[in-house]
Amino acid sequence: MNQIRRAVEADMPGILRLLVQVDMVHHNGRPDLFKGPATKYTQEELRGILADEKTPVFACVDEGGALLGYAFCVLKRYENDNIMTDIKTLYIDDLCVDEAVRGQGVGRALYEYAVDFARSVGCYNLTLNVWSCNPSALRFYEKCGLVPQKIGMEKIL
Repeated sequence: MNQIRRAVEADMPGILRLLVQVDMVHHNGRPDLFKGPATKYTQEELRGILADEKTPVFACVDEGGALLGYAFCVLKRYENDNIMTDIKTLYIDDLCVDEAVRGQGVGRALYEYAVDFARSVGCYNLTLNVWSCNPSALRFYEKCGLVPQKIGMEKIL
């Protein structure tokens, strides 16, 4: 039976391995923007993220403790903003499932865990960004019930 819990330092090798998988999806889709293979965070940056209560990272592990996937999250709060209402948001910065176990419900379980966490800490909403070069992720999030909040656009010069 898989378990989802807060990530710990012992998960760092697996997280770094999956960060390369995420980078390669983006690199293959947009090699003009993403280096490959690379990781978004150094070991020291990752250690800091794992220690910060405002940046919870959830890990899905199998019975033997092997990392199957993760969800990097950021708690954001808008207070006394000129135009935004006072809300608390859980932003999913990165959600990855090991390519060897994709399609087995790990991503959905991580997403639902993040939703439950957001509710438990009084968030108004949950947000995330999806690169258009990753249509399978877009379909996954649509199946989870997410809808576009805003759309980023570009013109390459």
